[in-house]
Amino acid sequence: MHLSQDIKPISYLKTKTADIINSVNENQRTIIITQNGEAKAVVQDIKTYENLQNSLNLLKLIVQSENDIENNNTTKQEKMFDNLEHKLFG
Repeated sequence: MHLSQDIKPISYLKTKTADIINSVNENQRTIIITQNGEAKAVVQDIKTYENLQNSLNLLKLIVQSENDIENNNTTKQEKMFDNLEHKLFG
C-alpha cells in the first residue's frame, strides 16, 4: 500500500469518482476514503473484494475444522467414505 497515493478525502471521491473507480480496477489497489481526517470507507475493485471474501470463508472453515478436532467431533476416513458410498449408490 502506498499511503500517500491510497488515502483520499471524501471531497476527492465526490469530484473524481470515475477516476477512482478506473484506478482501483486498473491497479487493484484499495483506496481509503477519509472524512474529517478519519478513515471512513474503502473502495476496491470487485475481484479484490471477491478474493478477500473467499479467503475469509476459507479461514472460517479452517477454524471450524480446528474446533471439531479439539472437540473430538471427527469421523474416521473409512467410515466417511462408506457413508458417502451408501448415500450415492444405496
